[in-house]
Amino acid sequence: MTRPGLIGAVLALLIVVGAPLPAAAVQPDEVLDDPKLEQRARELSTELRCMVCQNESIDASNAPLARDIRVLLRERLEEGDSDEEVIDYLVARYGEFILLKPRFAVHTLLLWLTPVVVLALGGVLAVVNLRKRRAAAAPPLSEREEAALRDILSEERS
Repeated sequence: MTRPGLIGAVLALLIVVGAPLPAAAVQPDEVLDDPKLEQRARELSTELRCMVCQNESIDASNAPLARDIRVLLRERLEEGDSDEEVIDYLVARYGEFILLKPRFAVHTLLLWLTPVVVLALGGVLAVVNLRKRRAAAAPPLSEREEAALRDILSEERS
């Protein structure tokens, strides 16, 4: 194998090995016997934040607390709770921070509206800036200036 070919093969291997794969930290002993309940549990687990890792769902986290929450979630599902009841129970127990996607409520209004407000302000600033640039553009030439310019251009052509 030539040197460029070898380098390419090594780079391809590094990309394949280093590529992030979907991770799931659910242990075999946590899996429910009922496939439908397990599917619900997995879907709910992806919506809940690991309180230790904080930027990871409990489905992907290996933290002991995430495991405890996954087990608790499955227990609640086995007891017959709806998805909303399970989420409400966990929010009551751990606070709204456990939700990866916060609920839209009065106390989260600022969180939801900030991106919209920032985008609107950016648009307003862009329009104001564009209008200032247009206003600062050079005024049109007077007839006398246009005549002088034509004279200069005709002299250069000669």
